[in-house]
Amino acid sequence: MASSHSEEEPVFSYSQFACIGTGFSAIGLGATLQRWYGITDIRFFDKQTQLGGTWHINQYPGCACDVPSALYSLSFECNPNWTRVLPTYEELWEYLNRVARKYDLVDKMTFDVVVERCVWIEERSRWRMWIRQKKTGHVIVHECQFLYAGVGHFDQPRELGIPGEDRFEGPMFHSARWRHDVDLTGKKVVVFGNGCTGAQIVPAIVDKTASLTQVVRSKHWVYPAIDEKVPFWVMFTLANIPGTMQIQRFLTFVKAEIEYIGFGDGKIAKAWRKKRQRQVEAYMRATAPKKYHDLLIPDFEVGCKRRIFDSGYLQSLHNEHLRLTMEPVEEILPNGLRMKSGEIVEADVIVMANGFKTNQFFFDCEIVGRGGETIHEHWDSFGGAEAYNCESLAGFPNFFLLGGPNTATGHTSFLIASENAVNYSLRIIEPLLKGKGSVAEVKREAEEKYVKWLHGALQDTVFTTGCSSWYNRPVDGKKPWNAAAYPLSQAHYWYSCLFPAWKDWTYRGQTAKNKIVKQSHTVSRLLTLTAFTLGLVFWSRKNPSSMLAGFLAKPSTILPWLAGAAVQSGTEAFAVIKGAWR
Repeated sequence: MASSHSEEEPVFSYSQFACIGTGFSAIGLGATLQRWYGITDIRFFDKQTQLGGTWHINQYPGCACDVPSALYSLSFECNPNWTRVLPTYEELWEYLNRVARKYDLVDKMTFDVVVERCVWIEERSRWRMWIRQKKTGHVIVHECQFLYAGVGHFDQPRELGIPGEDRFEGPMFHSARWRHDVDLTGKKVVVFGNGCTGAQIVPAIVDKTASLTQVVRSKHWVYPAIDEKVPFWVMFTLANIPGTMQIQRFLTFVKAEIEYIGFGDGKIAKAWRKKRQRQVEAYMRATAPKKYHDLLIPDFEVGCKRRIFDSGYLQSLHNEHLRLTMEPVEEILPNGLRMKSGEIVEADVIVMANGFKTNQFFFDCEIVGRGGETIHEHWDSFGGAEAYNCESLAGFPNFFLLGGPNTATGHTSFLIASENAVNYSLRIIEPLLKGKGSVAEVKREAEEKYVKWLHGALQDTVFTTGCSSWYNRPVDGKKPWNAAAYPLSQAHYWYSCLFPAWKDWTYRGQTAKNKIVKQSHTVSRLLTLTAFTLGLVFWSRKNPSSMLAGFLAKPSTILPWLAGAAVQSGTEAFAVIKGAWR
């Protein structure tokens, strides 16, 4: 058991930074440490056998992202080679692997281990970690100055909760534990769930099966498809014309951010939702079989649950092999299901696409802060999982949650929040990296004030309009606790991460040697960009008949390039200015 570990056990290894997980957030952390400060002293620990987090865990048929690839990537590693608007899990994993190898992070990763316990050692100003190797049971003790957790929201599959699961004689598995050794060809298959995952699995497998019964327990708004193959000329342009990837990313961000208009509680938001609901409902009625309309079309507002982009799901419901039902399942039998009506549904394979345990974190790891308080005890004092600026906790010094409470969104890319959280944490600890102390900790009163504001703001959003979703966790006798969604736009979160409220933090500890190998190149990039642009203008005036001069004379061609370059370096430029001011 995790609690049996002794703080007197010898320490086998040390790194300045340590991170639990090897997904997007972790790789973004490792890369940004190098980009900003030249720091490479970091170790990663993951219970999976490969890097990738969500995109290693989920490998089911049809698995793909529901955010455009231009935005579901790291801003400093834009990729011109995405083959689809909504990338598949294979492409996402290959992208992550490439980025991790570019920054030499893979050799710093330890896989197939469980981080069982992390304890803050006050007298050493360090975190001590007990890490068990899954194959041998051997425990590694590791220490670090800064501890990060990038475990995300979709780590622990949710139980089905139907009697008889252990009696089923055929293969039965969760979508996040897909059995690639199970051939579905000619099989009678039952799929539980019709959320984002179920809506991807069904059209991908239905033609193989002898029959497919999809058991649904809720309804979802299914939007028209946005996925398509990226044309070669687009990929060529992005790869060969500087700034075009940044422009594409910025425009995609703006388009997604506009959707936030519909998540508020005002007249404009409600009118926006009504209009969007009419559009989506018309699409669903036109695409899905009429006999299933009552099972599919929700009676709650759009935005209350995570929207689904149709990947062929509604059309697949016309397949003669497929049956959709909302009838409750009484029990699972050795060879199928017994429905509430008494009907027996035969099954050779059962697939659980019923989601994950959300609004909860650290199922198999105990985090112990200053004074012996555990992270779950801390959260119980607030009423649920929370964090100051979605990543920091009072009493847990030098500890940051990446993709922590309230970093999910209903309208844009989670990676924007994740990347901003990384940047924010590094701004907070920069004085420590410069040797001006060893410990940074957010104040309790600041955390309480922030959480009160955040949950108050959530009350004025569509998330509280009455539907049951993974955003909310029921609390006995109280309002549901939302530890998933951020109540405002991602532009707002970016700004809050760009300009930390320094009065909310305390710094202490002994001074030390400056650990920063290099400073951010933002200023030099801006100066280079300015000099290069002025040089082009000067040269074109000296050679007015040249093709370049003709190009620069057209605002419609030069302005987008300049805008893309400005967007690329603008974010960190503000941080540099703020740091100089401070």
